[in-house]
Amino acid sequence: MEEDSSQACCGSPPLTKKGTEELIQTDPTPQVPLRNRRPQAQEISKASEQTEQQPALPARKISKPPLLVPVDDSSNDYVDTDLLSSSVQQRKVTDRDMSLQVPNHPKKRVCSLYSDDELLDEDDPDFPPWQTERIVNLPESGSFSLPDSGRLSTPVKEDTSQLSSVIKMGWLDKNPPQGALYYQRRWVKLEVDYLRYFDNEKEVYSKGFISTAFITSVSSVGEVKFEVATKNRTFIFRAENEDERNEWLTELRNCTGGPKRPLTLISGSPLTPDYSGYLELRGLRSKLFTVVASDKVLLYKNAEDYNIGVGITFIDMNVGNVKDSDRRSFDLTTPYRIFSFIAESEQSREQWVQAMRNAIGEALSNSEVVEQIWTEPSNSFCADCGAPKPDWATINLCVVICKQCAGEHRGLGPSISKVRSLKMDKKIWTEELIQVFLKLGNKRVNSFWAANVPPSEALSPSSCSEDRRRFISNKYRQGKYRKYHALYGNQTELNNALCINVQCSDLLETLSLIFCGADVNCSTGMANCPSPESLASAHSQPLQAELIKHNLNTELPQLQTEPDMDLKYYPPPPCVSYEGYLFKTASMGRAVAERKMKEEFSRRWCMLNDGTFSYYEHDKSTNPNGTLKASEIVCLAVDAPEKHGYDFTFELYSESERIYLFGTDEPDSHKEWVKCIAKTFIPATAEPLLRLSFERIGRLKCKDGLNLQKSKVGWFALAGSTLHVYLENSKGEEIHLRKLNELSIQQDNEVLVLVEKGRTLYIEGERKLDFAGWCGAIQAAAGSGGDTLSQQQLTDTDIPIIVLSCIDYITQCGLTSEGIYRKSGVNSRVAALCDRFRRDARSLRLKEGEHQVDDVSNTLKRFFRELEEGLFTSEYAYSWLSITALQDENDKISEYKALLDRLPRVNKATLQALINHLYCVQRFSELNQMNLHNLAIVFGPTLFQTDGKDYTAGRAIEDLIQHYTLIFEVDEQQLDRQLKEIKAIIQMREGHPKFPKPGGNGHFICTVYLEELKDTAEQHVKIPGSMTAAELAYEVLDRRNIPVKDKDYWSCWEVCEEIERPLHYQERVLPILHSAGNESHLLIKKQPAMDAMINYLATKLDVSKNGMMKFREERSILGLGLPSGNFHDRYFILNVTSLRMYKDVRSHRPEREWVVKSLKIYLGIKKKLRPPTCWGLTVVCESKKQEKPERQQWYLCCETQSEMREWYATFLSIQNDGNLWSQDGVQQNRVSRALPDTRHGNVSLIPLRGSENEMRNSVAAFSQDALALLRDLR
Repeated sequence: MEEDSSQACCGSPPLTKKGTEELIQTDPTPQVPLRNRRPQAQEISKASEQTEQQPALPARKISKPPLLVPVDDSSNDYVDTDLLSSSVQQRKVTDRDMSLQVPNHPKKRVCSLYSDDELLDEDDPDFPPWQTERIVNLPESGSFSLPDSGRLSTPVKEDTSQLSSVIKMGWLDKNPPQGALYYQRRWVKLEVDYLRYFDNEKEVYSKGFISTAFITSVSSVGEVKFEVATKNRTFIFRAENEDERNEWLTELRNCTGGPKRPLTLISGSPLTPDYSGYLELRGLRSKLFTVVASDKVLLYKNAEDYNIGVGITFIDMNVGNVKDSDRRSFDLTTPYRIFSFIAESEQSREQWVQAMRNAIGEALSNSEVVEQIWTEPSNSFCADCGAPKPDWATINLCVVICKQCAGEHRGLGPSISKVRSLKMDKKIWTEELIQVFLKLGNKRVNSFWAANVPPSEALSPSSCSEDRRRFISNKYRQGKYRKYHALYGNQTELNNALCINVQCSDLLETLSLIFCGADVNCSTGMANCPSPESLASAHSQPLQAELIKHNLNTELPQLQTEPDMDLKYYPPPPCVSYEGYLFKTASMGRAVAERKMKEEFSRRWCMLNDGTFSYYEHDKSTNPNGTLKASEIVCLAVDAPEKHGYDFTFELYSESERIYLFGTDEPDSHKEWVKCIAKTFIPATAEPLLRLSFERIGRLKCKDGLNLQKSKVGWFALAGSTLHVYLENSKGEEIHLRKLNELSIQQDNEVLVLVEKGRTLYIEGERKLDFAGWCGAIQAAAGSGGDTLSQQQLTDTDIPIIVLSCIDYITQCGLTSEGIYRKSGVNSRVAALCDRFRRDARSLRLKEGEHQVDDVSNTLKRFFRELEEGLFTSEYAYSWLSITALQDENDKISEYKALLDRLPRVNKATLQALINHLYCVQRFSELNQMNLHNLAIVFGPTLFQTDGKDYTAGRAIEDLIQHYTLIFEVDEQQLDRQLKEIKAIIQMREGHPKFPKPGGNGHFICTVYLEELKDTAEQHVKIPGSMTAAELAYEVLDRRNIPVKDKDYWSCWEVCEEIERPLHYQERVLPILHSAGNESHLLIKKQPAMDAMINYLATKLDVSKNGMMKFREERSILGLGLPSGNFHDRYFILNVTSLRMYKDVRSHRPEREWVVKSLKIYLGIKKKLRPPTCWGLTVVCESKKQEKPERQQWYLCCETQSEMREWYATFLSIQNDGNLWSQDGVQQNRVSRALPDTRHGNVSLIPLRGSENEMRNSVAAFSQDALALLRDLR
């Protein structure tokens, strides 16, 4: 039965029952009498009679019907009649006994939560603002029953703090558990988050509550009753009438029937507690499960009830205060009750006290500012860890942060981070400061503070305190992840930039300048605005002034690094999203060589989101067919239109050596996909590459000439004929591929070498598939791209290589040729030359003996005649021709100069080089018969691309040649020097008395020795350009009448001091003479080891060879890192393509690699090098650079002579494709010598006789770069 637990006087002891817990009593507030029951009340008449037998109670108290409460005798748990659902046996307990009643103790309270450096708004430490009524006359009693004095002597105003959230409230009858037949009168409140019921409408703390988030259904159950069901429990209520019942049903369904809100996002949701655990409430032997969540303290019977959302009551902390009592006790005081809790330990008590004080601070906070700050979407997540709903900020660093990160920011100190609450520090949040945070936002601010965060160091909401402390210190104290300003390190420029920027509205730039070293207190140099803050105010920039004001005393980040610390760049993943249909082929493991037809493509729904590219069967599919993360994409290639069945296609290259081909017929969609995918994997430092119209973009490793020891990661984009490069920690640069001095692939197709003026770049093939694509694309872009001048391969002076090559060759070999430029060459040879120049002018070397003067001159003329737009351009060509009608020569010159300045840069440079050449040609007209007029007749129609029916074009060219020095403003001294050099070449070629005369056929005359270097053994031999080494050897033998027998391997040797090399029998002699050094000679002698080498090679099944040899370099070879003073053991592998050197036999990666056919192998090593054995080889590699050939030389030592012979035989066999010696014998070599050489025409060759070494040097110098000085002419 339910008993009245109130006492007649204040001093009466509380009512207790044997076997039950002590019950908390309420104050003696009159009970509302029960309403008249329906007939079913008769069923409990027997229970009513038992009630009448009890001692009489005061007349003003009305007894309630008996209440059957199931209790387990063995349990010490606190029992609430309304919250129990199972029974073991029944016991009579009053409904009033189940309400929480605690003694009131008079406590004087002060505010326990302050901000960093100021009191909360309107704080009074002697009288807290939330205490509107003082607690008085509270007895010092350990009893939990509240006597009459337990009530406040001054009536407490009704708590209206929650009325705004109450949806509906009123009296209802509540049926207790287990289907009891009687109902209990309860005051019920429905709020957004809770359904609560009380003894009466005056009670502040409920008897029980149900979280609306756990209510699964609400339904009527007949008459005026309705039930509220959760997953585990059902509660039945009865209303006064049908209308009231229906109102409750409607409101409950509206509150619980919609989409369930995530409990973790409900403010104060107990499912996201700040602190939780069991606490003992003084006077009870059992413990209550207590939860501190946001601004509330919630009490549950146990943790199981907490998990199902059914509790006893909760305390709003906006009227609470927490005070320590003794070792394990503390009091939570409100104007209505004092809750005395006992924790398990002193340490636990401190944690509970702190948690409840934080809840008080949360309750007292003002949400107006935080809601306003959160209107910027990025501010609704912590700038450091990404936690949602951050309610703290650092006002000088301009980041919004969560409570956990705010604690670590405080550890930095206010000189670095000024932490303020968005809810409590109302005074600090001026309208200007709020606008600063709205304008910047965490996303934009982190583009500066967190531009280079390594993924391994990034925080998450669940990160521990140690990780937070380390990250926040790195980010703000050291500035480790910030984006450095371009002016970083230049204090003067930083200050100037700050003074300029505060006059505009760019807050992020100001933040970047300040935290990269700009002095906010610097002088502006203006008397009326002496500081940046005053300057910002004067220019109506209050937000700039606000930002500066909060950083007047800020300690700037100082990055402390070790001397050898390698700071890497970790780009933050960009946020790019795009989706749509594309057509895709199956991924491939090799380059796409053939055209893919439409039938080979499949339609796929593609999505790009969060750095992942996914493709699905269709747009309704949930599981992707495949995904490709941004970190896996190494290259994006844009195909030429209509390369495949779909007009617009692109290829993605992955780390796993796969190619993904996608296509579409929509150009806009194709462009957007390419842009978004590139933006996904290209870092922020290389972002300018995204603005290019690139054909290929991606990541490669490379080395440059300044540092060959370590590879750098570079981001490359190929746009037209320009390669754009962004290397680590460096600014972007451009490489004009058509201006390269050299472009080659070395080391078994693993290194692409780009040589430009003053620099060499080595691009390494980390992955074969995309590297092969890059090599092909770069080589194609480096070639001639069309028929206009600007699309040709150019020199550093912007002159097409084809023009300069032809001019240089004719200057050296053809200025004395009669009728130069008027005589026609062989049409097939001219066409072949034009084609070779068009494919790769850089690789073609015009050589005397191989190319005829008239062929070269006609190649130059044909190039200009077929030139698109012409040399003078279609826009200005008529203007050039019209000037010829002017009579005054000075006017002509002025007009020509004006038109010259209007020409494009390449056209102007080319025209000047050509006119300079024609000027030199006509200066030697007495030799070549090509005077000014004759040249004008030839080149007028050619350059202006006319039919030549009139002389207007010729007259224009005649004017340009005649007035060359004036129109082009040439330095006459330099021009004279040029003419003298040309005259020296002509004199040398025509047989000036200083030189011996050539033979009758214009052949070279060379001194050759037979078997030994003695005067008696020398022979002077005329050497035509086609003579081979075998022919020279037998020519000398015939002169001496020396018979040649079988197995006599007579050879021509190149001897240089202590080393020598037998020339291959088919090797041309003339190029050897051109490249020979001062101490080089040609010697005819037998090759005694030839027979042994032929026999050795005949027994080998494989032409390759490997083994150990001793190695030494003549000078430090780039990237090799070996000392140059000693021989070192190295392991070598020689195959049909390359010679590879390894550190030892176990090594997998070669230290160095050479192309075999680019090497010259000499027998012997200079003695001054002190070789460890006498069986050595000298290896020479000459690079074919355009301007300055480079010679590298190193040495190999073998243990035995036979070993050296085997290595040498293998070298010769590979270099000559197995053809070491002629199989046709001597006669074939002698017959071939008699064939006439018709390729030279009437061009005389340079004679060599007498002072042979000096002549060789002259020839070698001219053959390498005969007119190097001429290129410097203007």
